[in-house]
Amino acid sequence: MRFMILVKASQNTEAGIMPSRELLEEMGKFNEELVKAGVMKAGEGLRPSSKAARVHFSGSNRSVTPGPFSGERGLICGYWIWEAKSMDEAINWARRCPNPTGQEGELEIRQLMELEDFGPELSAELCQREKELRRQTQGAAACK
Repeated sequence: MRFMILVKASQNTEAGIMPSRELLEEMGKFNEELVKAGVMKAGEGLRPSSKAARVHFSGSNRSVTPGPFSGERGLICGYWIWEAKSMDEAINWARRCPNPTGQEGELEIRQLMELEDFGPELSAELCQREKELRRQTQGAAACK
């Protein structure tokens, strides 16, 4: 099972304040543990929402809203992609994580959809096209 771990933004991350050297060292050690255990597949920090944009869809219309965005609690400042045997295993890893923002913080754990999760709507042809795209991007694909 693959999971996306979302690191929720804080006032400091939204202000572009970089983490302390100590926090960077702690996070580096944690990431090393994840990699050695075969859990971490990817992970990155994100720039503040002031450097972001949102694209809104309404039927065939598109509109763009430049950042910054309000409501820190719904914003993210980083993510990991982990592969774990279960949600419980992902939660156990998350509990070991250093506080990612160094202040009040939160991680959100979401299981990623796999190709087989889309059911019969994902035809054999669409599945093969997705597998080829994932192969080209070095991602893992699985379907029946």
